[in-house]
Amino acid sequence: MALLPALYFSHGSPMTALSPGRVGVRLAELARDLPRPRAIVVASAHWLAARPQVGGAAQPQTVHDFGGFPEALYALRYPAPGDPALAQDIAARLDAAGLPAQVDPQRGLDHGVWVPLRLLHPEADIPVVPLSIQPALGPAHALALGRALAPLRAQGVLVIGSGSITHNLHDWRGHDGSEAPYVRPFTDWIEARLRADDLPALLDYRRQAPFAAQAHPTDEHLLPLFVAMGAAGGDRLGARRIEAGIDMGFLAMDLYRFDGDGAA
Repeated sequence: MALLPALYFSHGSPMTALSPGRVGVRLAELARDLPRPRAIVVASAHWLAARPQVGGAAQPQTVHDFGGFPEALYALRYPAPGDPALAQDIAARLDAAGLPAQVDPQRGLDHGVWVPLRLLHPEADIPVVPLSIQPALGPAHALALGRALAPLRAQGVLVIGSGSITHNLHDWRGHDGSEAPYVRPFTDWIEARLRADDLPALLDYRRQAPFAAQAHPTDEHLLPLFVAMGAAGGDRLGARRIEAGIDMGFLAMDLYRFDGDGAA
């Protein structure tokens, strides 16, 4: 079975589902380039928990976890099946790695999961297992979470972290749409450190990255990047940036794939 990459998605606003723009093109290209996975695991910035939780629903619901958007957005569904057996396997792997996990048999798919997956695999015929992140535990914990999942890549499971490479919603109000001055310095620094496999700098991004506090007032949308990095399986990440523009001037829509062979 082909060794799948690990992926990181900037899922953007929920409106990406209706107006996908460049990121829709990039996700469609990825779908054509990658082998078809037997299942997909998504660590989402919109499922926050004190400890790891794994979605074990056989038929997870589409969750519209946002307000104030057009009615057409609330009518969208992503009826992919779940995979309760895989959810139990993931929980066991996390337990074995010293990351005690629980399975939530009712958890649905929040927009950090279903919005990009509708663009990647619109047929919704591949089982999806959501995974929570722990914002209080920081990047090193998220990296360990991903490393526990790395062997799944050799078993036909696509591991995805879904967040946003920049995410400052304070800029949403009153922003004129021009490009925020912190976006490119921050995203270029991230790319350079990923290409250099500089894990110490990345784990310390809050002190070392330019404009880190402006790009991410809180960690939760960058932590899925560390899950994807961990799923590379070792210190050689094999990172590739897939540039997808800047939405509204402050949401960089970069995607990353990690082809590190540590999972093998």
